[in-house]
Amino acid sequence: MSTEVLTHHVRVLGAPGHRHDEILTPAALDFVGRLAAEFGERRDGLLKERRRQAIRLAAGSPLGFPMVTAAVRADPGWRVAPPAPGLTDRRVEITGPPDRRTAVNALNSGAGVWMADFEDATSPTWDNVIGGQLVLLDAIERRIDFTTEEGKEYRLRPDDGLATVVVRPRGWHLDEEHLEYAGRPVPAALVDFGLYFFHCAQRQIDAGYGPYFYLPKLENRYEARLWNDIFVTAQELLGIPRGTVRATVLIEAVTAVFEMEEILHELREHSAGLNAGRWDYLFSLIKTFGHRTDFLLPDRAKVTMTAPFMRAYTELLVRTCHKRGAHAIGGMAAQVPARDPAANEAVLATVRLDKEREAEDGFDGSWVAHPGLVRVCREVFDDVLGDRPHQLERTRDDVEVVPADLLSVRRAGGPPTPEGVRTNIAVALGYFDAWLRGQGAVAIDGLMEDAATAEIARVQIWQWLRHRVVDRETVLRVLDDEAVALAAVRPWAPVDEARELFERTALAAELPLFFTPDAYSRHLVQRTEAQG
Repeated sequence: MSTEVLTHHVRVLGAPGHRHDEILTPAALDFVGRLAAEFGERRDGLLKERRRQAIRLAAGSPLGFPMVTAAVRADPGWRVAPPAPGLTDRRVEITGPPDRRTAVNALNSGAGVWMADFEDATSPTWDNVIGGQLVLLDAIERRIDFTTEEGKEYRLRPDDGLATVVVRPRGWHLDEEHLEYAGRPVPAALVDFGLYFFHCAQRQIDAGYGPYFYLPKLENRYEARLWNDIFVTAQELLGIPRGTVRATVLIEAVTAVFEMEEILHELREHSAGLNAGRWDYLFSLIKTFGHRTDFLLPDRAKVTMTAPFMRAYTELLVRTCHKRGAHAIGGMAAQVPARDPAANEAVLATVRLDKEREAEDGFDGSWVAHPGLVRVCREVFDDVLGDRPHQLERTRDDVEVVPADLLSVRRAGGPPTPEGVRTNIAVALGYFDAWLRGQGAVAIDGLMEDAATAEIARVQIWQWLRHRVVDRETVLRVLDDEAVALAAVRPWAPVDEARELFERTALAAELPLFFTPDAYSRHLVQRTEAQG
C-alpha cells in the first residue's frame, strides 16, 4: 500500500486526538476508502433487504430453512477451514471493550481468547473508536503496560500466557460519521475492520497468529458472503495469503438461525465457527415477531437457556458447527463476582451450572464477562474435554430441529411481574446514562450490562405495552422513580437525556430497530473541520 498512489480519499471529520495520527495515516485511510468504494453500496442494498424481509415476516410470510439452499445443507462434502493458530482451544473466551485496563486484564486472565468488542461493549465516541485501535496496536506491540495515578500497575504476562485477540467490529446497521467517503459516512464495520486489519494483520501473522474477527448481527447468508468478499479483497490489497483471516459469526438474529449452514458455507475458507448470543437472540425475536401475542415473553430473567425454543436454537447450532468442522461457542456469563464470600459462591454456582449445560451439550467453549469467572468456566470445560482442545467429533446426530421448534415461544413464565418491569427500566436507563457518557460496558446489580442487554430491556417494555399486559401509566411512574434514584446516585449523570432516549426507543408506537443509530447521531457525533 505504501508504494501505491492513494486514490480513495477519506475525510476525517472527528477532532484530532492524542496519537490519532498513528492510526489515521494516509495509507490506512486510503485502505478504508477502497473498502467503502467496493462494498458500501452492497451494504446499503443488504440493509434494504433486511427491511423488506421484516415487512414480509410481519405480514405473515413463513420463516423456515430456505429451499433454494437445500443442496448446501445436504452436501456432506464440504467443511470449514481447520482451526487457525491460537483458535484451536477456545474453552474460555473473555469479552470487553478495547480500553487499556480491560485489555491488560483480559489478555492476562487465563482465557484462551479475548474478544475486543467495538460493538455492544463500546460507546462509539470518536475517542473510543480510535483509542480502541491504539490499544490493540499497543497490545500486539507489547507496549501497553501502564501505571494509574493511584500507583496500580498493569503489566502483560509472558507471551505464552496471553489470550488470542479477536476483534468484533460494529454491525452493518451502523455508520461512522466522523469519517466520510464520497460525501457519505463510512460504514462503521468497515472502519473497525479496516483500521485493525491495515495496522495489525501482518503484525499478528508475524507473532504466530492472524487477523481474527467476531461478526455481529448477521441476518442471512448474503451478509456472510459480503464479509467473505471483504476478507478476500483486504488480503489481496495487503499481500496476505487468502484464507489467513478467520471469523466467528454470532447467531443472534432469528433469521440467521435458519441459515447457519449457509453462513458457514459462505465463509468456509475464513470460518472459525458460530456463537450463541442469548440476549441479542431474544431481542431479535421481539423485533421480528413482537406484534404477535404468541411471541410475548415474560421477565427476561425467566427466559432461561433451558426453554424449549432456546434449547432447539443452541443444540442446532452445535450440530451444525460440528457437522462442518467448526467450533461452537456458548453464550455469555455476565455475572460480576461479589465481594462477600457467600454471595460470591452463589454467583460461581450459577455460572458453573450454565457452563456445565453448554459443555455437556457439545459446545467447545464459552464466554465470560469478568476475569473472576475464567477459572470456573475453565474447570467445567476441563472436566468434559480433558486434554482435548475441543469436541468437534461430537456431531450431535441425535438432534432434529424443525422450524416450529425454533418458533414455538410460549409465555411459560407467566405475565411480566412488577419486579421485571422495574428491572428492565432501571437497566435500560442506567445503561443509557453510561453509554451517553462514553462507557459501553457497566456493572448494574451484579451483572455486566452492555448494549445487548439494554436492547432486550427496552424492547420488552415496548412489547408489554403493545399487548397491554403493562399499562403506560405504570411504566411512566416507574421511570420517574428510577430517574430520581439514578440522579441521586450519579448527580453528574445526563439523566434527562437518558430518559428521553428511553422514551424514544421503548415508548414509541413503532419500535426502533436499534437504539444506537439515532442516539449516536444525536449525542455522540462531534464533527470538526475535515482533516487531510
